[in-house]
Amino acid sequence: MTEMVYGAIPVRTGEPVLPKWWRTLDKWTLACVLILFGIGILLGLAASPPLAERNGHDPFHYVSRQAVFGSAALVAMLFTSILAPITVRRLAVLGFALSFAALVGLPFFGTDFGKGAVRWYSLGFASVQPSEFLKPAFIIVAAWLMAASQEIGGPPGRSWSFILTAVLVMMLALQPDFGQASLVLFGWGVMYFVAGAPLLLLIGTAGLVVAGSVFAYNNSAHFARRIDGFLSPDLDPRTQLGYATDAIREGGFFGVGVGEGQVKWSLPDAHTDFIIAVAAEEYGLVLVLLIIALYGFIVVRSLYRLMRERDPFIRLAGTGLACTFGVQAMINLGVAVRLLPAKGMTLPFVSYGGSSLIAGGIAVGMLLAFTRTRPQGEIGDILRGRAHV
Repeated sequence: MTEMVYGAIPVRTGEPVLPKWWRTLDKWTLACVLILFGIGILLGLAASPPLAERNGHDPFHYVSRQAVFGSAALVAMLFTSILAPITVRRLAVLGFALSFAALVGLPFFGTDFGKGAVRWYSLGFASVQPSEFLKPAFIIVAAWLMAASQEIGGPPGRSWSFILTAVLVMMLALQPDFGQASLVLFGWGVMYFVAGAPLLLLIGTAGLVVAGSVFAYNNSAHFARRIDGFLSPDLDPRTQLGYATDAIREGGFFGVGVGEGQVKWSLPDAHTDFIIAVAAEEYGLVLVLLIIALYGFIVVRSLYRLMRERDPFIRLAGTGLACTFGVQAMINLGVAVRLLPAKGMTLPFVSYGGSSLIAGGIAVGMLLAFTRTRPQGEIGDILRGRAHV
């Protein structure tokens, strides 16, 4: 009778872990992620050979590395999705502590690889970007603090989460890495809004963001150069944005054909930040719309499943992960078509990059763990029940 009232899946006593995981998993979201990864490999086959040739590697050097990193990301995603929410939270707290320590050490032991921002640790055979792993861990920690503040006699978790966010945003901005800083701030803002933040506080935070942007523009040549390039009415065709714009225009609706694109020979970041330009030129608007639809479906479906969740921690953490995932994709796509200033941000599961792929796999694994079907009354049923009391 309980299952008929609440629409929950009954618990099967003694059911093995893997069958239970598969039964409760959001298989549509998993399928979309796998399709995005497959598209990333397909585009890597087109975009990475020119870079490999310039660097003296075999033509498919970066594709092979992307396959290895992507396989590790998928393993991390599947493993994380099996875990219980409380286990995810505990591991995220540990991961946050390690990532934060790595972020603190960047000015002393990090490198910029000639890009003007110290964001990576060089391991010789690969590099690690701590901020990529910090994002999902921070979202879990912030959601935990906000959920704890809703308990009777709980700590001032909202205030603590705000202080933590301000510290992280400042540290990331000093690298400078304004793209990751904006994602951290956005993820916190979404969760704080869902947790019931006062409107005046959100307006005040937006005002602080504007003031911080003005300060950064006046004191950071790196930031000012990107904003000036974005606002300039004239687009230099020899810049990355110029090449990307021409490629998207040339692709049209169906593209110029597989392997026929030329932008990959001009863009140094064709396999990372501007991978969508390669997709638009060779496969046209059709593939671009498919990619956008996949990201949109993952976000909307995850939010829909989270709407039925009673646990405030799961609801907040899942919302933060889903929205941050979608906004990162939106920023990457927006930069390529010059709707946003250049951010140096990858397209999740499509762009090349070890740290971004593995960290993205962990983040989506957490999201899959939070959106699994659980035997519980839906939050709407509970609210309606209270209204009738």
